[in-house]
This record gives sequence, C-alpha cells and structure tokens, in this order.
Amino acid sequence: MSSLEKAFPKPGIELYSGKYFAACGLGGIIACGPTHTAVTPLDLVKCRRQVDPKLYSSNLQAWSKIYRGEGIRGVFFGWSPTLVGYCLQGGGKYGFYEIFKYEYGEKLFPNANKTSIFLAASASAEFLADIALCPFEAVKVRMQTTLPPFANSLREGMSKVIAQEGYAGLYKGLYPLWGRQIPYTMCKFATFETTVDKIYQYLGKPKSSYNGLQQTGVSFLGGYIAGIACAVISHPADVMVSKLNSERKAGESAGKAMSRIYGNIGFTGLWNGLPVRIMMIGTLTAFQWLIYDSFKVALGLPTTGGH
Repeated sequence: MSSLEKAFPKPGIELYSGKYFAACGLGGIIACGPTHTAVTPLDLVKCRRQVDPKLYSSNLQAWSKIYRGEGIRGVFFGWSPTLVGYCLQGGGKYGFYEIFKYEYGEKLFPNANKTSIFLAASASAEFLADIALCPFEAVKVRMQTTLPPFANSLREGMSKVIAQEGYAGLYKGLYPLWGRQIPYTMCKFATFETTVDKIYQYLGKPKSSYNGLQQTGVSFLGGYIAGIACAVISHPADVMVSKLNSERKAGESAGKAMSRIYGNIGFTGLWNGLPVRIMMIGTLTAFQWLIYDSFKVALGLPTTGGH
C-alpha cells in the first residue's frame, strides 16, 4: 500500500475518473463563488478607486460613506453577478485544472518539469473558465464603477448591456480579462503547488504523515503566499479591465481604448488600489484553497500539492 493510500484510505471516488474531475469542479464552485461574494465590499471600493482615485480618501472612508448613504446593501453592491460569475469560473478553473494537469503530466508529457505542467494546466483551465465569467464580470464592473449605478441587479444589468450593445457587449472585456486572469491563475496554481512542496520539505516529513486537518492548514498557508504573488502580477490588467468596462466608447477597439486609457493614467495609474487588492486576493486565495482541499478531504480524496 502506497503512502498516499495510507493517508486517504478507501476514497469513495476513483482518482482521475470522471466523478473525480466533476467533484473537483464542484469543489471549485464552493471555494470560489462564496469567497468572492464575501469580499464584495473590498472589490467594490477597489474598482471605484481604480476608475477614480479621487472618489474616496481611504477604504474606511469609502465604506463609511457608502454605508451611510445606502446601508449594507450598498456595501455589498454587485454581489449577484459576482456570485454567479465566480461560481462558474471557479468550477471551470479547478475542474479543468485537475483534468489538464493529469492529461499533460501523466498522459502527454510524463517526464516534463512539474512547474511547466502546473503553468500549462492552469493557463488552459483559466482560458475556458473566463469565457463563462466574462459576461458577469462585465455587468459587475459597470454596476460598481458608475455613479449613479448602471444597473441595480444582475438581471437589469444583463438586459441593459444586451439591449444597448448586443451580446457582444458582454464580451468586450474578454481579452483584457484573459490578460488579467490567465497570468493570475498560472501564478496562483504554480506558486501554490511549489510553496506546498517547500512547506513539507521544511517540516521534514512526507505529506502522508499528516492528517487531513494538518494538510488543509498547509493549504491555507500556501494559498495566502500564492495570493500575494498573483495579486501583484495581475494588478495592472485588473485596473485596465475596470477602466475598459466603465470607459470604453461605443465602436472603439480594445487596443485603441487601452492606448487611450493608458495615455490618461500612465504607468503609475495601473497600480491604483494595489494594497487593498493584496489584502483581498491574499485572504481570498488562502480561503479558496482551504475550502477546496477541505472538500476533497471530506470526500476521501488527497489534498492538492506536496505529492
């Protein structure tokens, strides 16, 4: 019996089966949808400050002002497209990542460098996941960055975009979304897998010698470190996504719009809101890996990384 089998005896789902990959996708939904929705107040202020740095003097001042004027609903404004969009994105990202990691690492390139497999698998997964996310991200950003709001609900926002610009309007931010999310996810998964390996090496014992609770603790720590790294790497593209969805003119190409926006904000402007995004993404990523791997442990499956 292998060390992996000792650590996780008699899993109810066969590893690398269709049910296994479906379970990973479900774990991604559970990990990403609720966590992204929970940090909506951070995301709301981040997006508004990216678009207009002079709008609020600080994050606390922003939340205070929003709460006084609109109550708790205002603080969580944009939660509905966030929940739906990131449930779909999370399911695709984690589910497809496990599929591509297995196909690339075990089937196609069994002797390849592990990090290259992590990078390729995560890039492939995010490419597909963003196609599902993009319409909801477009509505969310417009709702959050326009005052008065472009729309007050997901249904209203989706209907207005389609009525004004057709279905293409829901995907006008897809290229910059890929530009933000693909490097982000590549960093997130590769850094996490590498960090978890390093943590177990530092602890001096194989992963199989630790119980599920201890392993998910390692997942949380590895996730936080990965979150900080990918927040920094993807931030300029995140700013550009917010700007494009709020300021792109009708009929203007993505390239022309980005050139015009960059001319207005410069290189420094691409880093507006970075501290709050580090706090948001670090915490978010840590809890996503904790939830995802806890879900896998509950099903009798091995946690991610450190194999």
